[in-house]
Amino acid sequence: MTAPQATSAAPDRVRLADVVRVLDALYPPHTAESWDAVGLVAGDPEQPVSRVLFAVDPVEAVLDEAVEWAADLLVTHHPLLLRGVHSVAATTFKGAFLHRAIRRGVAVYTAHTNADAARGGVAEALAELVGVVGGEPLVPADARDHTLPAIGIGRVGRLEAPVPLRAFAERVAAVLPATAQGVRVAGDLDAVVERVAVVGGAGDSLFDAVRSSGADVYLTADLRHHPASELRERAEHEARAAGRDPGDARPFLVDVAHFASEWPWLAHAARDLVRLLGETGGASGAGKLDVRVSTRPTDPWTARFPSP
Repeated sequence: MTAPQATSAAPDRVRLADVVRVLDALYPPHTAESWDAVGLVAGDPEQPVSRVLFAVDPVEAVLDEAVEWAADLLVTHHPLLLRGVHSVAATTFKGAFLHRAIRRGVAVYTAHTNADAARGGVAEALAELVGVVGGEPLVPADARDHTLPAIGIGRVGRLEAPVPLRAFAERVAAVLPATAQGVRVAGDLDAVVERVAVVGGAGDSLFDAVRSSGADVYLTADLRHHPASELRERAEHEARAAGRDPGDARPFLVDVAHFASEWPWLAHAARDLVRLLGETGGASGAGKLDVRVSTRPTDPWTARFPSP
């Protein structure tokens, strides 16, 4: 699992406030879902920033990497403090994370559902990596608000050429980070697919939108037994009722690990931060900014044993 590093050079130095301003422009906090917790979690806006580490999860292994690399800012996709807490004492695991980050001068910033819906966000990065072209939002943002850079959740588009479901799943497995789960498939492996819907992270709440999109296959993560089973049963029932082969009932499902589905966005975020900061500068000058994408796997599953 590798990712490009990027740098941008300009005079003086970058403040945390400068970086936050750019990240907020790329992924406006007000476009996040109402239940979400995004934006700056810890850090002094006036502190200088020269190294930024991007990661999916705010966990100890990632903070280790940030400290070892002497990062000034850790940008994560998943929030550290999504649900209400009553203490950030160092006796708790989240409190210990925050205390250590602050002691080592590592600011923490989160872009979650606001990054899911944005141009250049989680869905676009995943779609691009697996070969989807001409992608449009699976669930468009409110079209009445033209000020929002968010364009909607998920993407749906076409492959450059139709391929068997098996070949599409093999491509997904080849381009995403390796995980214990690997890639799970529901459907006829020899069926030819072309129209693809993707959602990074847990996506079984969007099955109705996927069906409406006319997708041949849906790539997402964290698919649960009952929603997946009911989707396939419904598709097969409707195929029979229409006189079609139930074995070719669509959409087929391709399920990957949550971490793996969101990891491709990190390189996009790092690239866009450097680009936009270089274009806009900052109150104290754009400075020299080094960015790195974490390659430490943070998927919680560590092994899988196939049935004999």
